[in-house]
Amino acid sequence: MIGILGGMGTQAGLDFCNKLAILNRGKIDQEYPLFLLYNKSNIPGRPESIGTQTRNLSNKSTNKVSKIKYNKVLKSLLQGCKLLEKNKCKFIVIPCNTAHYWFEDLQKKINIPIINMPKEVYKFTKNNCKINSKVGLLATEGTLKTGVYDKIFNKDYNLIQPSQKLQKKSVNKAIKFVKMGNIKAATKVIKPAINELINMKCKKIILGCTELPIAIFAFKSFKNINSSKVFLDPNLILATSAMTKHRS
Repeated sequence: MIGILGGMGTQAGLDFCNKLAILNRGKIDQEYPLFLLYNKSNIPGRPESIGTQTRNLSNKSTNKVSKIKYNKVLKSLLQGCKLLEKNKCKFIVIPCNTAHYWFEDLQKKINIPIINMPKEVYKFTKNNCKINSKVGLLATEGTLKTGVYDKIFNKDYNLIQPSQKLQKKSVNKAIKFVKMGNIKAATKVIKPAINELINMKCKKIILGCTELPIAIFAFKSFKNINSSKVFLDPNLILATSAMTKHRS
């Protein structure tokens, strides 16, 4: 059984489950994959819990606050993973990019595998995009700050982010609108950031926040998502990897 730690946000977790079902659409109920979704929406905000670590002694108080926030999120993520582990899940997926900042510490405390979303996106990109190409990254400021994608991609690809202005006015707003359920507004407001990355000659654009595929593909068919020549949807890539592991 596939364990899904969702709630970050709720619509993103449901989007993952929908894609998981579509990828293995059966003729009868019994042909669909077994999965358990824990919509743990009370996990503290991930971007807000990422602090700047420093060795400067004068900033000990800042480091302490950052560590406390980090550990609160880790504790909540761990509770969610433990529940899935206890319920006999074979492995766990977390449809939230920013949450992978806690991946290594989380995996150390869990006895079943957690599929690493950014690594799966990297593998997919390597099979579909030439090395040293420009790849756009649309994500939360938290994901950008932690470099969860940069650490994996920078050796082989040139990751491009939107300008700070468009990050705030386009990307951040689109993510917020999806969380609020205002998908039409999200679809409209994300376009300037997409256009900027395309104008910068990005061959692919990673939708590095699981709310963004909802904003971009909300009114399009699954076929459009699956065959997109520009967008890389981590939720779809993760769902595909989960199905492969589920069948093995």
